[in-house]
Amino acid sequence: MFIILVVGAGSAGAAPPPPGQDPFYRYDGATPLVQVAPGTVLKTRTSSLHVLSIPTPISAVQLLYRSTGQRGQATTNVTSVLLPPLRVGAPKVVSYQSFYDSLNPDDEPSYTISGGGLSLGGAIPQLESGLVQPLLLSGYAVAIPDTEGQQADFAAGPEYGYNTLDGLRAAYNSPAVGLNATSRAGLIGYSGGAIATEWAAELAPKYAPDVDRDLVGAAMGGVLVDPAHNLHYVDGSSLWAGVMPMAIIGVSRAFDIDLTPYLSAKGVDIYNKLQKATISQVLGAYPGLTWAELAKPEYSVPESVPLYVHAVNQMIMGTGGTPTTPLFIAQGAGGTLEGTPGDKPGIGPGDGVMIAGDVRTLARDYCGRGVKVQYTQYDALSHIGTAAPWLATAMPWLTGRFAGIAASQNCAAIPAGNGLDPIPEG
Repeated sequence: MFIILVVGAGSAGAAPPPPGQDPFYRYDGATPLVQVAPGTVLKTRTSSLHVLSIPTPISAVQLLYRSTGQRGQATTNVTSVLLPPLRVGAPKVVSYQSFYDSLNPDDEPSYTISGGGLSLGGAIPQLESGLVQPLLLSGYAVAIPDTEGQQADFAAGPEYGYNTLDGLRAAYNSPAVGLNATSRAGLIGYSGGAIATEWAAELAPKYAPDVDRDLVGAAMGGVLVDPAHNLHYVDGSSLWAGVMPMAIIGVSRAFDIDLTPYLSAKGVDIYNKLQKATISQVLGAYPGLTWAELAKPEYSVPESVPLYVHAVNQMIMGTGGTPTTPLFIAQGAGGTLEGTPGDKPGIGPGDGVMIAGDVRTLARDYCGRGVKVQYTQYDALSHIGTAAPWLATAMPWLTGRFAGIAASQNCAAIPAGNGLDPIPEG
């Protein structure tokens, strides 16, 4: 056993420029990016964790690294690795995936962590800094990747997974972080963070086997399993309907497609208005908004838009591989508390934005493939309300995996859910 004291750095001063103006975020190497291996560290800087733009004693190592976009293209991304004030035993790392859910690149966790300006979207990573403090105080390094990438590709699940896995690769590759070949890693995230956590877990065996062998577990809650289902679920809802145009924008960016020819005049107006929107801005802002209002009459259902169908079929969880690490999954089902009816045919109850039946089907599917899954459903809680009990259970579950405690599973007790078949194309 060894003990390392890490002293925080950084001092109050001028805020850094936003990512679009900060040269740290740009790759300027001589080697073509496509020839650089995913997870390679391209730039390193060390500052301190900022909360409300005020530096704290926690050191933050920020890494620009090579990753992969939704279309398989070479990209760059940033992760921020918070170093514990006191390390006890072998170094270990938890990758915490933020639920910043924004179409604005300036809302990336890396920007707020480094002292960037405050915004509605940026306030979420500020809040989450308190959620990871117990891990830091327990001696874990905490990696917080910009899961949506530098374009802010909202809801593009596989890309979230690539960014998460390559962020961990970069953390292992960086001498400034202090991990080694025996360091174990865990994944945790809620809502938008669950998108990244789940996709990282299922993509790891094939995309990043070097990371996969170090994983002890993945904990997630409020899970977006099948985006096409979720669009129908929130359609016309009072609180969450604004997520629909946000998802249209995110899918368009991630897949480099233009969906505006299918939108109505109202749809185009909202599409243009929300180009840099955050989830905080759309919640409750479009009560009762429907797909039929967003689209032209001849595209009254989203399944009639071929480009959309081809894209969302690639974002159904469980289609990218099978996790080898144990999973903790929690899901609320009291979505009526947040204004989303639970009686839509083929969908059933959810938490207001995520669908419980879809999550159960994913869990049961993984169980059938031999994955150890511990599933919990909060029937009386909505999406926002589920976050607290999920975190209170997920954190000790994950630290138990680091402690070498065998993961439990309750596969036989998980009720049946919804079908998750891709939408027919052609």
